[in-house]
Amino acid sequence: MTLTPLEIGLGLLVLLLLAGIAVMVMQNRRRANLRSKFGPEYSRTVEAVGSSRKAEAELQEREKRVATFSIRPLSPQQVDMFTDRWLRVQTQFVDDPQGAVSRADVLLTEVMEERGYPIVDFERRSADLSVDHPEVVQNYRSAHDIAIRHARGEADTEDLRQAMIHYRALFEELVHEPGEPDGAAHMLRPGHASEAEYRRRDLH
Repeated sequence: MTLTPLEIGLGLLVLLLLAGIAVMVMQNRRRANLRSKFGPEYSRTVEAVGSSRKAEAELQEREKRVATFSIRPLSPQQVDMFTDRWLRVQTQFVDDPQGAVSRADVLLTEVMEERGYPIVDFERRSADLSVDHPEVVQNYRSAHDIAIRHARGEADTEDLRQAMIHYRALFEELVHEPGEPDGAAHMLRPGHASEAEYRRRDLH
């Protein structure tokens, strides 16, 4: 049976429409997956780059880059060491807020390095962190911004306290793997501060 030019044209049109629908479905699925994975980081990236398409390309590029890293959990000994150091930094805040914030930033950088994240510029570090820690990476950015503002004389002690709280949120997530208990219970291993001591040092 020979098809007429009209029938051939209609057939091609149908194929194009189906291909277009398939592409839209894939794009919508990709967008939904990225929104689900990155949460508020998705919206932040859209705002930063100016369009959903560019933001999705950026987020996918981050995923590809981080997939090449050898991200690893900390050993129990490293968890204990970093937890002890965090408690000392947190205690330091009472007498030296600015010094404590600076040490917290350095400590987090060391934790990232031990986990397997490349230690590059701040923007790249925060972008890399957003792939596996999208809910708390904004804490890192906020704390870093406060530290910069304080260096310019634009932030007070209350701002520094907020920076420490932001740093702690990221510290908790980076040091303790999912499935471990949260909060003060992290500190209750043998040789660590008691829960009462930890709460006494709390910044809230």
